Amino acid sequence: MMAQQEEISTAGIAPATALADKVWFITGASRGFGRVWAEAALERGDKVAATARSLASIADLEEKFGANVLTLELDVTNTEQVKSAVAQAHVHFGRLDIVLNNAGYSLVGTIEEASADDVRALYDTNIFGPLAVIQAALPLLREQGYGHILGTSSNLGHVVLPVIGYYCSSKWAFEAIHESLAAEVKAFGIKVTIIEPGAYATEFGSQESLKFAAGMDIYSDFKEQFINGIRNLERGDPAATPQALFKMVDSPNPPLRFFLGSHNLPWVRKDYAERLAIWEEWEEVSNAAQAII
Repeated sequence: MMAQQEEISTAGIAPATALADKVWFITGASRGFGRVWAEAALERGDKVAATARSLASIADLEEKFGANVLTLELDVTNTEQVKSAVAQAHVHFGRLDIVLNNAGYSLVGTIEEASADDVRALYDTNIFGPLAVIQAALPLLREQGYGHILGTSSNLGHVVLPVIGYYCSSKWAFEAIHESLAAEVKAFGIKVTIIEPGAYATEFGSQESLKFAAGMDIYSDFKEQFINGIRNLERGDPAATPQALFKMVDSPNPPLRFFLGSHNLPWVRKDYAERLAIWEEWEEVSNAAQAII
């Protein structure tokens, strides 16, 4: 790996943490965190390959930031389009320092209500899409000898809420994939961070970011109460997040998991304490099931 890095330095490219500016590849850059972070990165002088399903939704970035931004049409569920977009961004800027998977949506529906097709479509975007981006980028990052893969997960990658259980499950899978990835690519100089926002006032609740399973009357009251509760949650300002994000990506030792917001840690502490208490309560019974062969 050191030999690789020396070669890269000779070619005029130093590891990303030493660069004055960074080159980002961002999916889902048309709205929400993707949009906020793409604009903030450009405003601080970084370069960004901004992708979205509709080029029109990100065309204004080119008008505002000129040659520092490359806008690309990308549906992350289209594997061939993913490969092409990653390759095009790499050729255009000469390198990719940060690959940020941000595209995704939430499925609203109880476990009984959602169809298999609903769940497959959710997983195609939230799991298989990011996976396609990672697999397309890894050969390029390995050749560079460095890189930072970021994935936008959620505090719901640790805890679960009813009615959006399938969305939570997609984030649990997302977290497991990235944790395994981090161990697998460390030797190549590639870092991995899972970004875990709490509740923020983004467009995540918009029609494009929220899909509804066909409803069943038996769950109507329960879902209405849950949705009303979610609407009344205190939400953070997305504009407050970029400086925290930049502090993390500029660190020589970024964390594997990175919370955004002040509500996440207390919630996770409480949930994990409850899990440990239940496991410990049943420890004697559980241990009795271990037969030595």
